Amino acid sequence: MVHSVGSDVRRIGGDGELLSERATERFIEECLGSEPLDGRSLCVLVPDATRSCPLPPLLAALHRSVGDRVTRLTILVALGTHRPMTDQELSAHLAGGASLGETLPRATVTNHEWWRPEQLTTVGSIPAARVRELSGGLIDQEVPVEINRAVIDHDVTLIVGPVLPHEVVGYSGGNKYLFPGVSGRQLVDVTHWLGALLTSAELIGRPGTTPVRALIDEAAGCLPGRRLALCLVTGRAGGLQSMSFGAPEEAWASAVETSSRVHVTYLERPVLRVLSILSERYDDMWTGAKGFYKVEPVVADGGQVVIYAPHISELSVTHPDIARIGYHCRDYFLYNWDAYKGHHWGDLAHSTHLKGSGTYDPRTGERSRVTVTLATAIPEEVVRAANLDYLDPATVDVRGWADRPGTLVVQDAGEHLFRLGGPI
Repeated sequence: MVHSVGSDVRRIGGDGELLSERATERFIEECLGSEPLDGRSLCVLVPDATRSCPLPPLLAALHRSVGDRVTRLTILVALGTHRPMTDQELSAHLAGGASLGETLPRATVTNHEWWRPEQLTTVGSIPAARVRELSGGLIDQEVPVEINRAVIDHDVTLIVGPVLPHEVVGYSGGNKYLFPGVSGRQLVDVTHWLGALLTSAELIGRPGTTPVRALIDEAAGCLPGRRLALCLVTGRAGGLQSMSFGAPEEAWASAVETSSRVHVTYLERPVLRVLSILSERYDDMWTGAKGFYKVEPVVADGGQVVIYAPHISELSVTHPDIARIGYHCRDYFLYNWDAYKGHHWGDLAHSTHLKGSGTYDPRTGERSRVTVTLATAIPEEVVRAANLDYLDPATVDVRGWADRPGTLVVQDAGEHLFRLGGPI
């Protein structure tokens, strides 16, 4: 059943049974059928393969609904600063392995090429005073708003992607597919560093408009053209729990209501250690670090998180500087700011998020609340040089870990959040 949520948002599903494929198709047809898209161009933003989402049937339904109505249809993969997807990966991700040309014949499919300045255009800026206000005084500088040209070159932008607990912004989705999904690097750096200053432990799984979300929404307000969003909540079995359609801000808020019930597990007491088993959707620690973010809140002081991913062999495919920076807590960077402020702030933010909460004193050094151990194919010398602990993945007995008192074993880690207590 389709429900109206407020005046401009429609939603189907909730935290009960998964939606049927036919129900999702009808919902897409109904929502897009009522939009004035005839004779207009449409840019569809979708996630890359690091987000689990049943895109092939959704895009097929979308294509049937609008393919003959719009003058141009572009599907733009919102990489953020992840690596580009190959043609074969795009085929699997967007068309279930079938030919893109046959499945989506009237669509142009492309990666967000964030490393190519000519693919970006500036649509405005957020004044320093406004950044200071939205960040609570933590950042005080003007920020240019750069976006992939495809967004500007189309009449309508439609965001299609999942909403999940997120370490930087509280919950992913909505306008986050614009910034940092298809934006320029400076806004990526500022939003992520703001998240690092506030800390992942404070932000992750926090509903409502966090300071980072407010900054992203402010940037989205600089864009011309109509913006829409189809915000999805995925179930653990890979299907869909709910879909919300409308303006990005309202559709996102509707999806958060469901995600906060579906994607968060509450524990009564902290655990001593976690074995976080990563899916192969993550091919480096830049993306696989989510296996730490989502469990850090339930680990006791002095505890340990082991990220088990024998398939991962690199810290970062697209951010080589992270190996030189290493992994440190926020306070380490703040104390040594003059030495690090010239690095990309997004790199520093990733560093703090994987290292977790901690303190720094120039006499006693850095103290982490939780030990982070990588059981991956990354060489031991690389792991230790980056200021993380190492464990040979060949020695990990998953069943044995599950039998240890005070241990939490998380399969397919990275999307489901664990917290102590009850809902925020």
